[in-house]
Amino acid sequence: MKVYLVANPKGGSGKSTVATNLAGLLASQPKAQVMLGDVDRQQSAGYWLKCRPSGARPIHTWELEEGKPAKPPKGTTHAVLDTPAGLHDEKLRSLVKLADRVLVPVQASMFDLMASQTFFSELAEMKAARGLPIAVIGMRIDERTRSAEQFHRFIESTGLPLLTCLRSTQNYVQLAAHGLTLFDVAPGRVEKDLAQWEQIRSWI
Repeated sequence: MKVYLVANPKGGSGKSTVATNLAGLLASQPKAQVMLGDVDRQQSAGYWLKCRPSGARPIHTWELEEGKPAKPPKGTTHAVLDTPAGLHDEKLRSLVKLADRVLVPVQASMFDLMASQTFFSELAEMKAARGLPIAVIGMRIDERTRSAEQFHRFIESTGLPLLTCLRSTQNYVQLAAHGLTLFDVAPGRVEKDLAQWEQIRSWI
């Protein structure tokens, strides 16, 4: 089973958007059995799963038994973990130990970048120690703006690779409201967004 950790200590960075759409991407692969595990108290991904139509490709959640720790359902091939804000230190390290790859969604505002600075340092140390693949995804980036230039400079300074930048669009909002992802609808409807996910598809 491959485990993908989606993490950033800053609230509102886009973790659930990335986690749900990553689960949708993985579920679109032949023979994949995907679990979306929510480790966030807000349970955004958990609520999203409850909205998912019965006719959509199945994405499972934790298997719960009374008195026992939560675990992936039997036969799970890919697990995506959506994490809480404020993730640092031992909790971060324990989740990273489970991960095969880590995706870090980041918005371009200086507040987001500064709030993530210590986190990037922690990840860089873990990457150096374990050789763990870690990559950044820019969220709601408008490449025509000065904030986008600052964002690119900041990410370069972390030494972590930037996979792609996702544009600001209502597609994510509208699809999430129905428990859907970019990979559940006609490609022509979300063509620009699918193109931005191609680097993520290749990386995973």
